[in-house]
Amino acid sequence: MKILALDTATAACSVAAWDDAEVVERFELVEHGHSERLLPLVDEVLAEVGWGLSQCDALAFGRGPGSFTALRIGAGVTQGLAFGADLPVVPVSSLAALAQGQDATRVLAAFDARMSQMYWAAYVRNTKGLVELAGQERVTSPVDLVLEGDETWLGVGNGWIAYRQVLPQAVEEAVEINDICLYPHAREVAVLAVGPVEAGETVGAEEAVPQYIRNNVAQKRGQ
Repeated sequence: MKILALDTATAACSVAAWDDAEVVERFELVEHGHSERLLPLVDEVLAEVGWGLSQCDALAFGRGPGSFTALRIGAGVTQGLAFGADLPVVPVSSLAALAQGQDATRVLAAFDARMSQMYWAAYVRNTKGLVELAGQERVTSPVDLVLEGDETWLGVGNGWIAYRQVLPQAVEEAVEINDICLYPHAREVAVLAVGPVEAGETVGAEEAVPQYIRNNVAQKRGQ
């Protein structure tokens, strides 16, 4: 199975070609340069693996949450590629992709949502090694973050770094923060897309749209 995956939810821009667990990826920190770098990275990855776009079985993309502008770029490119090659699409949570890349069973993934808020969600790894959402994806003030139960978690993502000084004490005690891996990778988007592709749980190009979580897009300057 051949899957081309991309993620633009954060300051990172990444593209991966996945073929039966073999993966080639490009990953760059670009801040606001997604529109300039995304398609060249797609071309580089496809050239390295020797695929034509039409040889892919599906496209997968990080559907958010994250930067509104960058998510629109990623979704737009995905739509264009999918329409052009008549390919099915799998939208994948960018928070889930971040969690999937961690060597931990219980992961709290969080992005800085600006405006003194963070996007976050809890994930638990199943017996197949894939993370599953526990609860729902949320956008909240870090001071209002509440964890249920007494389990410990690995906290990953730039949301924890941005707001670690204002976390409630109970959260701080329950979360071990990973300071290194802050951004999702397209290779994990591809990994999480394999099951849906095999099950036929894909969407058409016109349904490759971002999921912002935060509803009022107009207020989100600087993202």
